[in-house]
Amino acid sequence: MSGGLKKGDRPVTDEDRAAVRTLHAQGLGRNEIARQLGRGQRTVSRIAEDLGLTFDRTATAVATQARVSDAKARRAAIISGLYDVAEADLDYLRRAGPYELVEVSAGKAVAFRVGRLPAIDRRALLTGISTAITAATRLETVDGDPGTDAARSMLTSLADGIRRLADAHEEDTAEEG
Repeated sequence: MSGGLKKGDRPVTDEDRAAVRTLHAQGLGRNEIARQLGRGQRTVSRIAEDLGLTFDRTATAVATQARVSDAKARRAAIISGLYDVAEADLDYLRRAGPYELVEVSAGKAVAFRVGRLPAIDRRALLTGISTAITAATRLETVDGDPGTDAARSMLTSLADGIRRLADAHEEDTAEEG
């Protein structure tokens, strides 16, 4: 490894530059040129830059936008599913028994009915509901307008400040009277 070259690197030749220019003129993209020349994509990018050539990134931009759109749709489906889970668990929790519970003892399952779910089971359902809703609302913020959250926070702070001022004013008025 002498001359600052990494193992497997070879110097860029005039033939490489001419080939990049020719293939670029044929409308090939960087990746295809790199494949045809047996060069790295970065090497082809550097040669093209030195030659003042640029690659059309329209296809890349369209593909990126499609991936972003697909991810947004997938998040929307997940959010909907999380709300469905939360609603189903909440409906189950609200229903007026009887509930059928199963207890496993000595390797045998025994089913029995109760009029109200035990506290530990209610707590587990509430925890699951809360977790589903929290996850859904966090995912919603990914596609939300960040300015909306900032404005909401600012307005909440402003409202809290006005409330404190009004309370202080009421206290001052009460002390004067």
